[in-house]
Amino acid sequence: MTTLSDVAKKANVSKMTVSRVINHPEKVTDELKELVFQAMKDLDYKPNVAAKALANNRTQVIKFFILEEIDTTEPYYMTLLMGMSKELDKHQYSLQLVTENSFDVGQSDGYVITGMREEDYPWIERLEKPFVLFGENRYGYDFVDTDNAKGTEISTEHAIKSGFEKIVYVGIDVKEPFEFSRESGYINTMQRYQKVPEIVRFSNRSRYSERFIEEQFARYPKKTAFVCSSDRLAIGIERGLQKCKASIPDDYGVVGFDGVFLDQIASPRLTTVKQPVFEMGAACATMLLNKIKQKGAPQGNQLFEASLVVRGSTQKD
Repeated sequence: MTTLSDVAKKANVSKMTVSRVINHPEKVTDELKELVFQAMKDLDYKPNVAAKALANNRTQVIKFFILEEIDTTEPYYMTLLMGMSKELDKHQYSLQLVTENSFDVGQSDGYVITGMREEDYPWIERLEKPFVLFGENRYGYDFVDTDNAKGTEISTEHAIKSGFEKIVYVGIDVKEPFEFSRESGYINTMQRYQKVPEIVRFSNRSRYSERFIEEQFARYPKKTAFVCSSDRLAIGIERGLQKCKASIPDDYGVVGFDGVFLDQIASPRLTTVKQPVFEMGAACATMLLNKIKQKGAPQGNQLFEASLVVRGSTQKD
């Protein structure tokens, strides 16, 4: 069985140096780390994670706490989870998914929390471990998110430049920062093009937006586009338009927001604002690990730029 001494001999360094590379890589030069890691790889040496955790007074566990209904956001969270777990695995951390009733079961070194609502903020002040939020907030907590305002700015501008004359925003009926930002991106773009905004809001379920179109279709003339706050709502708009025998994209356009699987199963396939969800998950993990290393020091926020993917719901495939 390969030992620490074998790695040290292979890398031509001391055992203390190998130990420092494993337990405190931030205190070692990149060249030295590369030398030791290569020796570990050559010898197929696996550090004792349990011993490392004990030595550092750590559990090597991160908890991911979801505070919203997962059935309205799948498979978004699966992609986010993969991004987080891949990054944590590089640092020999495991990811534990927890919900409300299991939040305090077992130990961890910190939390990534998502789905925060206004009523949730008071209790997170009592958390004793470092945490970061997935999703923007206005309370000064560290977070990772998409630049939501920029996302709806590019989707609204695309709809206008595609020749649609009336642009309706279909929002999610929550009073939360991400939704305020998405609405502001739409409103500001409409004002820049001297167009009158129109906003409707629903719970994030396709059946509500579908029913809305069926009931209100007569209000919307040809050359109307619907800029939506989620792909789920956008799919509902598409279905409603199709039930009303409307032509997409010749007469009506639909733009979603998320770009995680649902946009590809819609028919026609959705033009959408694609979020780099996997990369954002990795960023959550990195931010939290840095915060743990720095004994809870604030990390600020990180906004990712979304990209517009143009498909058949606004232009001919």
